[in-house]
Order: sequence, then structure tokens, then C-alpha cells
Amino acid sequence: MTNPYRAIIQDGLWKNNPALVQLLGLCPLLAVSNTVINGLGLGLATILTLVASNGIISACRQYIPDEARLPVFVMVIAAIVTAIELSMNAWFHELYLILGIFIPLIVTNCAITGRAEAFAARNPIGPSIVDGFMMGLGFALVLVLLGAGREILGQGTLFSQAHLMFGEAARGFTIIIIDDYRGFLMAILPPGAFIGLGLIVALKNIIDARQTSKVSSPVTSSDPVISSS
Repeated sequence: MTNPYRAIIQDGLWKNNPALVQLLGLCPLLAVSNTVINGLGLGLATILTLVASNGIISACRQYIPDEARLPVFVMVIAAIVTAIELSMNAWFHELYLILGIFIPLIVTNCAITGRAEAFAARNPIGPSIVDGFMMGLGFALVLVLLGAGREILGQGTLFSQAHLMFGEAARGFTIIIIDDYRGFLMAILPPGAFIGLGLIVALKNIIDARQTSKVSSPVTSSDPVISSS
């Protein structure tokens, strides 16, 4: 008997990753991924939104009429994002100011609405919450990976401004990769985000193609073939 949660995990992290396969939510992904901390902040907000929206919509799915389905989904997602936005403004104010408009724009992220429509509205609460978490985690991992690459190339550091998320004690978390680095401006500008994401998508496609070729290639045997006369 197959484990349904295993397929959900594989879809969220790799096979159906919203950033690498579905190519959804690219506007905030490309805009704020210039550092690891910025990407992590938006990634965590997206995870919370997906988990909460999937859970609530799954719990109420039997009471939502088909003709009002999408408006209800948007209202639920908007309420959750508003709560997250107010919380970030209260406890992570400086990071909130940096992320700016891209926090409320989570409401319009097609990946979140898509999971509500494609999964949460058709499945029980448990699998829906797991699906929301894994889809959000897959999106957040791409944000952090892209942010790390752009931060290294653009500033020569990692975990710059970690205190914005982890408090004053994290000011020493910054890792200097390259001393006296003048920076590569293109890496922290929008073109660098497009190029970086394109390289990550290309790498994923190469890995998938190699795995597919290994599975489909015939198994050859080294044993001699004895023919009967």
C-alpha cells in the first residue's frame, strides 16, 4: 500500500514545485530574493499562508457552494495574509519594511489559490495541511537558494542582516565569503534574479532528464549467451 503523504512531499519539494515546475509566484520570488534573510522571511510567510488556508478551506469545503468557491478562497487567504502582515509589522518591523508590498501581494499568488482549488477543496484536513506545508517549503527553499546565490555574487556575504529576523544577537551571523569584494551589481538587480532562477530550473531539468534516462535505459547483461543448435 502506497503512502499518500510521500507523493505529497515529493510533489511539493521536487516534482510539482511551485517555483521550478509550475512557475507561479515569480514576481515576489524574483523581487525579494537578493539576500538569504529576505528570501527566508517571505518564504516563511508563504508557508504559513499555505498551511492555514489549506487547512481552513479543507475544513469548510463541504459548506462552500461551487458558484462562490473562488471568492471564498480569496477572502480566506486575504484574512490570513492580513494577520501575517500585521504580525510582521509588530515583531519584524525592519524586515517588514524591506519586503514591503510583496507581503500583501501573497494574496494574489497563484500558487496559493491553485492549491486551495486543486487540493484543499477536494481532500481531508490532514493531507491538505501537509500539502500546504510542502508546497510552501518547496517555494521557500527556492527563495533561500536563489537569495544565497545572489547575495554571494552581489555582496560576497551570506546571512547579511540576519538581525532583522533573529534579533540583535544575530548581528554576528554574517559570513564573509570574499574579503574586500566590490560586488557584482547585476546579481542583485532583477536581471540577476531571472538568470539565477533560469539556471536553477535548468539544473532541475537536467537532473530529471538523467533520472528518466537511467530508468528507461535497458539493462544489459555481461553473461554469455548460449545458443542451442
